[in-house]
Amino acid sequence: MKIERICILGGSGFVGTHLVSQLAARGLQVRVLSHRREMAKELILLPTVEVVEADVHDQHELIRHFRGMDAVINLVGILHESKVSRVDLPSARRGDFQKVHIELPRKVIHACGEAGVHRLLHMSALGAHPTSRSAYQRSKGIAEALVREAGMQHVEHENWYLNGPKFIHGHGLNITIFRPSVIFGRGDSFLSMFASLLRFFPVLPLANAGTRFAPVHVEDVARAFADSLDNPATYGQTYELCGPKAYTLQELVRYVGEVIGKPRSIIPLCDRLSYFQAWALEFKPGKKLMTRDNYYAMGTDNVCADGWPSVFDFQPASLEAVAPEYLRADTPRARYEGYRENAHR
Repeated sequence: MKIERICILGGSGFVGTHLVSQLAARGLQVRVLSHRREMAKELILLPTVEVVEADVHDQHELIRHFRGMDAVINLVGILHESKVSRVDLPSARRGDFQKVHIELPRKVIHACGEAGVHRLLHMSALGAHPTSRSAYQRSKGIAEALVREAGMQHVEHENWYLNGPKFIHGHGLNITIFRPSVIFGRGDSFLSMFASLLRFFPVLPLANAGTRFAPVHVEDVARAFADSLDNPATYGQTYELCGPKAYTLQELVRYVGEVIGKPRSIIPLCDRLSYFQAWALEFKPGKKLMTRDNYYAMGTDNVCADGWPSVFDFQPASLEAVAPEYLRADTPRARYEGYRENAHR
């Protein structure tokens, strides 16, 4: 079946805005569910995009908005947990991994079945595993298992015609799971964060400095999602998405410093001091830079076992080809983006 109508959860986020733009450029009809419509101002202007205010944690709303859709894409994810309540999500704790990473995918699977949707793309993360010490990776791993089980039930349902009837407790989903390494691009929360720190601190103590990452460009992640939508070869598959080169965290931070013209002294912290830094930053008021859960997650390298999936007939962009354009504050494009941010546009 040709995919023409897609409903996206998390469409106003970092990866979501790029994916929605790519789908709209292909002439596809996209419905973006957002808890606040004004959060997706730039998407509202796209001709084939409909932005709908909805509580994605409400099962009945999901079913209603999924009806008539050919596919659903779940991009919803959070990096940190917090007990602080959110005004826009009064029924939930802000940063609840259980609610966001486990209960929501379960509701999405159920809603797809009730609404007759047979295609689901799910965003996971490299390193996700149900037994991980990191609550983030553990919740992502449990969600993967839920989505994968829904896909397996579909395979069993397809085999019914060959092997005779059997009871299937599922909804028949063609699923695809994506597990990207850290994602970079304009507006990211990784390289841009280090750029901000390096502009203000002459010396940077760095936890988990030896952990390896293979940063992947946000446009390439979005394109992998878009290309897989109506490609049967991707049904039931899980894809790790990494950029063409792996770096230690220390190498990445040093590179960012060189790009922005702020080379700094970087002090790699031992394991004990890394934990202490994560603990201290976890209780710092305001935006979280690091938590103990991040420390646990960075206990293993964040790189792909194999190269770029051959099913996607393009190669990912290198960090060096993209990052300087948005990290350097003295480029015309960067100044323009700064003016937009200051004007809240």
